[in-house]
Amino acid sequence: MKRASIIIPTYNEEGNIQQLVEQVFDVSSHVPNWVVDVVIVDSNSPDGTGKVVESLIQKYPHLHLLKTEKEGLGKAYMKGFKIAIEKLQPYLLFEMDADLSHDPKLIPAFLEKIEKGADFVIGSRYIKGGSIPADWGLYRKVLSSIGNLIIRFGFMKLSISDWTSGYRAIKVWIVKDAFTHTEKYAGYVFQVALLDRAIAKHARIAEVPLKFIDRKSGISKIDSVQYIVQTLWYVFTHSSFIKFVIVGLLGFVIDFGFAYAFINLLKIAKAPANMLSAEVAIVCNFFINNFWSFRHKKIAGGFMAYVGKFFIFNFVSLGSILIQGGGMFLALKFLGDTKILLLGGLSSWILYKVLIIAFLIIPYSYVLYNKVVWKNK
Repeated sequence: MKRASIIIPTYNEEGNIQQLVEQVFDVSSHVPNWVVDVVIVDSNSPDGTGKVVESLIQKYPHLHLLKTEKEGLGKAYMKGFKIAIEKLQPYLLFEMDADLSHDPKLIPAFLEKIEKGADFVIGSRYIKGGSIPADWGLYRKVLSSIGNLIIRFGFMKLSISDWTSGYRAIKVWIVKDAFTHTEKYAGYVFQVALLDRAIAKHARIAEVPLKFIDRKSGISKIDSVQYIVQTLWYVFTHSSFIKFVIVGLLGFVIDFGFAYAFINLLKIAKAPANMLSAEVAIVCNFFINNFWSFRHKKIAGGFMAYVGKFFIFNFVSLGSILIQGGGMFLALKFLGDTKILLLGGLSSWILYKVLIIAFLIIPYSYVLYNKVVWKNK
């Protein structure tokens, strides 16, 4: 029998917690080959949530209560994870909200994914069969859906549809590995940080459809502005893709700067000057990407390893040049070169160049650099 511990942080959830606990144990009683514990991490709720849980422990021996100070969602989960691992020794840990927005009937679907080999299962609102409440206001819908898109593209992990879902099943080895990485995140950004760490450790990620249900009792604890700022900052500081884009912009400046110097100061002809400046930018990009963008998997193996990877880097860069040349040729042939009045009379070829770089060259380069130059170790 494998053991799963469901960690449920609470603060002022007196109106929801009994119904949730009863539903969880009703579902888990019909799950074969698993022993399910529930650990309520209550942040000293003044409404009596803890007392409700204490009364339920008499009926449910696999129900546990941990009382803590109010320090944020991330801290509550970390404390719940640690006490469950120490006292219950589970194989699997669940995250679940206390407000009945996460249907306990999905627990068997999570366990099925785990049994089929997944390490980290997410209840996703954005895959077929999942949904967000229809009565959510436009602001909340945009915040949720656009926020997830920003994270997906920020990390270039488009296969994961719901980065901010709080309904998850996670193997214990992932949580243990992530303790040091996630302990600094007290709020909701903890969810993004934990999943990011799991991906970095090559965890197998799966998703199950989640029809998110809005709470009927109590009030939401999320601070939207703080959550947005913290999440965007996390993505900005941890995304190798965003760092890669920044390095690309720096390379653009280096290219033009050296081209200007070669032409105007050294009096080199324009064609060879631009070829030299392009190579200078490529060399700079190679080393900055290695020691910054992809430092978590930087090149090892000595001088010859660097030489080999550098030639591959140049080859990939050559592909970018061919894509830009071919894309520009096709755009000019079929769309023409005109002035775009809506953009202040901007020449259309400039717009084509920007679009080709943004939607073709950057994704192409990033994928190949990850797959060929800086492969996962």
